[in-house]
Amino acid sequence: MKEISKVASAVVASTTLAVDALAKQMKAEGKDVLVFATGEPDFDTPEHIKSAAMDAIQSGQTKYTPAAGLPALRKAAAERINADCGLGYAPEEIVVASGAKHSLFAALMALLNPGDEVIVPAPYWVTYTEAVKMCSAVPVVIEAKESASFKITAEQLEAAITDKTKLLILNNPSNPTGMLYTEGELRALADVCIKHDLYIIADEVYYRLVYDNKKFTSFAALGEDVRERTILINGVSKSYAMTGWRIGFSASPKRLATVMANFLSHSTSAPATMSQYAAIAALSGPQEDIEAMRRVFEERRNTIHRRINTMEGVSCIMPDGAFYVMLNIANLKGKKLGGRVIKDADDFALAFLEESCVATVSCVGFGAPDFVRFSYATSMETIEKGMDRLEEFIRSAE
Repeated sequence: MKEISKVASAVVASTTLAVDALAKQMKAEGKDVLVFATGEPDFDTPEHIKSAAMDAIQSGQTKYTPAAGLPALRKAAAERINADCGLGYAPEEIVVASGAKHSLFAALMALLNPGDEVIVPAPYWVTYTEAVKMCSAVPVVIEAKESASFKITAEQLEAAITDKTKLLILNNPSNPTGMLYTEGELRALADVCIKHDLYIIADEVYYRLVYDNKKFTSFAALGEDVRERTILINGVSKSYAMTGWRIGFSASPKRLATVMANFLSHSTSAPATMSQYAAIAALSGPQEDIEAMRRVFEERRNTIHRRINTMEGVSCIMPDGAFYVMLNIANLKGKKLGGRVIKDADDFALAFLEESCVATVSCVGFGAPDFVRFSYATSMETIEKGMDRLEEFIRSAE
């Protein structure tokens, strides 16, 4: 038979989903598995949001919507990010998609030609490099070291640019590191992008989850010259505990929004209509639930950071946002844990899951082979129990 697509065949399965699947299989076998793997709030979707979806169903709002989303949702999304981030987007500059991941893919399809280069800071969310390759473009990875708080500098960005560079993908706050760029750091990166005529995809889906009273600055808020070359990626999944509702959206100049909407019209069309009505309620309704959830995440972050840094052989730096910490396992490499010699984070994560029934995410697939990601989107009881198991597991190192 003729060969299948080389592009599709080269795509690597999501690391986070693969670990989650194995953990669920172990749970089904009756094992007491603690899950720190998936990037999903453990809170329930607020009641007024669920009610909006049920009302939509009961009132017959179950038909197709425009490919770019319901006008009311595009308006609500524009108003929310404008109010929160000091922006000035119009509803026609918003494009709704089936989750922020889908918005990212639509943005890449709108911008990239085969052979274009895309700069991706590492550690990175695993989908970035795979999505770039799916567009027949080339990811160019810049390492952001732990000693630099997992953030790249303008000098690093400048050094990575070639005549094929088309855009920079910047996730702020970051998955997997949880680190937050300051306004000054963003401005330095923006100046390089303007100098070299680069686009920016700014993934800001965690922008409502920032701690220690730190200020979040949206990339597009740095000035009109930056806004004109920026596609913001956002959604309701993280801030409103709506991962399964599959509503993301992008904000960009109308010329780019039109291209993205056209792409969606011939691929998936719009997301489920009732989910869109739920998202309207989320973005336009009471916001108190977000702040309550943020405070709980901050408390959990403090606990997991404190516990890890009392252990011999591992460490983590304090994240600024999102709900992840990066466990540094470099000092354990070459040692034996759970019957395995630890060569990288893959070995550690697998041994920890098999030996201690704790599911984490190896950051080998995130461009950081010496780190394991822990999500603290789980109960304090689970965190304490998981830290106890981690401490015991590390003590067993030979």
